[in-house]
Amino acid sequence: MTPEEMMDDAAALLNDQIQSVYTDAVLLPYYNMSLQKIRKVFELNNIPVTNNTFIKITVPTGGSRVAFKGTIPQLPGDLVDIRQLWESPTGTNTWTPMVRKEFLPHFLENDQPINQFLIYAWIKQEIKLIPANAPNDIKMDYLADVFPRIQLSQIIEPMEVLNVEGFLTNWMAGLAAYFIGENETRATALYGLAEEALEDSLGIGVKGQQAIATRRRPYRMAYKQRQIY
Repeated sequence: MTPEEMMDDAAALLNDQIQSVYTDAVLLPYYNMSLQKIRKVFELNNIPVTNNTFIKITVPTGGSRVAFKGTIPQLPGDLVDIRQLWESPTGTNTWTPMVRKEFLPHFLENDQPINQFLIYAWIKQEIKLIPANAPNDIKMDYLADVFPRIQLSQIIEPMEVLNVEGFLTNWMAGLAAYFIGENETRATALYGLAEEALEDSLGIGVKGQQAIATRRRPYRMAYKQRQIY
């Protein structure tokens, strides 16, 4: 389903099937706010679709950090948090796990470099490393942002994540009903429909993890009591 189709449905829920008021351009900010909401819920609940692996980052000899900007190589743009780093001498594909530290041990800063990193720290959204005396490849298992904001020109592109259109449509319509239509009653009803749809989406994602030992955070939107954006 495309965002444009969800916007058509949202306009219908707002009793504006011809989109005389709730046009695609008007609804787009509320669609992006809905993406932000579901992104946080999926990440907090470790829904499998947010899992990703970055195949290889080659860190040159002496490299001490990998960041989103200002380094070669750079971190993947959809990175939210690192689950596990693996390292291998460049080109050998002999992967061993790296140990995450809160900070790099300072006593290693002036020590004789070795040919592996062994440890890393995740500080200010950068991977910090003790420089090695040889290039190494890093493989990254990470939590990915699968709900990036979109522009108006992208609304005809299909949503890549399945089973989320119910939440996005109703939550977007609820925001528009509240902030544009100033209709709190309709907004509350739409938030309720969005909550039901999101519970279904979370259930589908968690069902696939039933054979995996994991603890899902209980989800309670409490849409009548909480802030609505």
